[in-house]
Amino acid sequence: MNIGEAAKLSGVSAKMIRYYEQTGLIPPAHRTESGYRDYSERDVHLLSFVRRARDLGFSVEVIGELLELWTDDARRSADVRQLAQGHLGNLRRKIEELEAMSKTLETLIDSCSGDHRPDCPIIADLEKSDSQDASRPPRPRRGAVGQAKALPR
Repeated sequence: MNIGEAAKLSGVSAKMIRYYEQTGLIPPAHRTESGYRDYSERDVHLLSFVRRARDLGFSVEVIGELLELWTDDARRSADVRQLAQGHLGNLRRKIEELEAMSKTLETLIDSCSGDHRPDCPIIADLEKSDSQDASRPPRPRRGAVGQAKALPR
């Protein structure tokens, strides 16, 4: 089958299939005499495996390791479990970071009056730097970002 059919059946776009082949994540497809990629049902099964792993958020690097384990009849399930546990730990850390960002943003939004005045705690917080470095350039004046200020005639 051609790349379009393989993409449709596996749920992996043709562009990503080419990328996975180019990076060596999956082996290159068999080529017809005219040079077109020709995919088998086994190739589609492999692509579906990759898509499911991506859906679970595994990195391409870890998917490569999972593919090696998948094709190794002598694999240890402990190795697969270890990869999955590492990924789960990463996901939980990201969730904690996102929740902290969400709470901070919610607090900033709640403290902003949202009226016609220029004072805004959201802007004030964004203006803070990690180091509050004195060498930081002064903030741009209104009208200076993205557009030139009109000069009086």
